[in-house]
Amino acid sequence: MQSRLADALRMPLAPVALLWSDERPDDAVQFQEGKWGCVIWHLAAAAKGRTAVADDKTFGCLGGAVGLGFGNAYESWPGGIECFYGFLSNGFEQPADPSDSESLHGRRAALHRDGERYVKSPRLVEKFVRSLPITRIPTRYVVFKPLAQVDPARETPQVVVFVVHPDQLSALIVMANYDRDDNENVITPFGAACHQIGIFPYREAASAHPRAVLGLSDISARKHVKRQLGDHLMTMAVPWKRFLELEDNVEGSFLQTDQWKVLVEGG
Repeated sequence: MQSRLADALRMPLAPVALLWSDERPDDAVQFQEGKWGCVIWHLAAAAKGRTAVADDKTFGCLGGAVGLGFGNAYESWPGGIECFYGFLSNGFEQPADPSDSESLHGRRAALHRDGERYVKSPRLVEKFVRSLPITRIPTRYVVFKPLAQVDPARETPQVVVFVVHPDQLSALIVMANYDRDDNENVITPFGAACHQIGIFPYREAASAHPRAVLGLSDISARKHVKRQLGDHLMTMAVPWKRFLELEDNVEGSFLQTDQWKVLVEGG
C-alpha cells in the first residue's frame, strides 16, 4: 500500500505496519528464543524495508513482550515482579547470574543493582504497571512490515508507525487534529518505546475516538537504536482506522501548500 501521507511528509524511512498473524513470514527477521534484543530494532528493520516478527518466546526483553501484547511478562521477571519495580526505580540485588552476559537479564546486572531511576519509587512503578493497557493478542505473532508491502485486501494492520524527524512529527500532530472538533488527539504516555507502538495504540484502536501515540521517548530504547536510526527521530503510532482517515485528509490540507513545501524542502 502506497501512503499519500508518507509521500507528502517526504519520508526517507517507510511507515511500518504492525499486524497480528498466526503465520510467520518466511523471510522475517526474528530474535532467537532466550536472547536479549530491543523490539525497536524490528521497527528500524521494517522502516528500512525488511519484515520482522516476534512471538511470546522471541520478544527480546520482557518489556518488549508486554509492549507487543504478549500479556504481563513482568510477572516473569527474575526474583518476581517486585524486582522489576526496583529495576525501573532505585534498584535491588540481581538474582540472575551476572556472568551470563547472553541471558535476557545477565547483561543488566549493574542496572538491577542501581536501578534505571526512571520512576522515583517501587511503589510508583507498581502503580504504573497496573495502569498499563496490558493485552494478550489473539494470534501467535506480531509482524513488522513496511507499509508498501501490505495488501489491505488480504491483511489488516493494527497500527501504522511513522519514524519521523521534528518537521514531519509537527505535520503529523497537525494532521491528527485536522478533522477533529477538539485539540487533544495525540497522546504521549510514559512507557517503553514498544508500549508506545504496541499496547497504547492497540488500546486507542478499540476506542470510539482513537488518538495517535507519540513515542520513542524511552531513553533506553533511544540508546539501543541510535546506531540504526540516529538521534533525531521519534515515532508516531496511528491505529489503522485513524490512519485511513488521515490518508483521506491529505487532499486539500496544509500538506499541499507552499508553507509546508518551503519547510520540508528547506527553502
